[in-house]
Amino acid sequence: MKTNLPVSIEFIYQLFALIVIVIMVHAVYVAAVRPAADTFLAEQAERAASGQATETEQSIPVMIKDYEQEACFILMLWALAIMAYKSVVLVRHRQLLNTDLIPLAEGVRVLPEDSLALSRRIQALPPHQRDSLLPRALLAALQRFSSTRNVQDVANAMHAYCSSEGERLDAELAMIRYIAWAIPSVGFIGTVRGIGQALGHAHKALEGDIMEVTRSLGVAFNSTLIALLISIVLMFLLHQLQLLQERYILDTEAYCEDKLTRRLHTH
Repeated sequence: MKTNLPVSIEFIYQLFALIVIVIMVHAVYVAAVRPAADTFLAEQAERAASGQATETEQSIPVMIKDYEQEACFILMLWALAIMAYKSVVLVRHRQLLNTDLIPLAEGVRVLPEDSLALSRRIQALPPHQRDSLLPRALLAALQRFSSTRNVQDVANAMHAYCSSEGERLDAELAMIRYIAWAIPSVGFIGTVRGIGQALGHAHKALEGDIMEVTRSLGVAFNSTLIALLISIVLMFLLHQLQLLQERYILDTEAYCEDKLTRRLHTH
């Protein structure tokens, strides 16, 4: 007997992906990013201490070394993993649009009495295909046609079904939207922390030592810069995924209209 899991496969995937991403990103930071940043800053400090003129250089490890940037990269990769999962599922479901689920010759009419036979054909699909939007929309339309014998009612029901599915897919993007909002917020936290550290070293700046103040301000500006850049990329990919979902809904509705609705006749 088949039992439903208390949590969905997608939730398990998201949780597992988050754990793996946290471990991988932190390992990269500990092994490569922070040692490279510390080496670069130590060299700059030695040059300043020896009185050598130092040019303003940009170092990527220094720009991304802090905990706020690490958190932003973790959130970005997690969001990309979620979007990749949804994209793969969407592409797999779209493949059914190239399949003739109602194989009828051109000009053949579908009567209410034919609804049961066509429904059984769709129900015979494998479970991973039967749970897609297209088979479910066709089944809903055939059942409505069998019970009401009204073509317009079937068309309205199919449109409402596809619209509700579009709203569901849009609602499932809430976690990605939250991550896209959280990344700039984490960057602003780094900004506040950096400014606070700079103010704490203000007395050293008055004595002529501006190294600590400069580093603290670097934390403030770098965290905001990295967070905003990541947010821009993530929002672009999110809108692309949303566009794919909207096209899928419209293509499914057009498929149902072409393959079924226009062939329905009451007598």
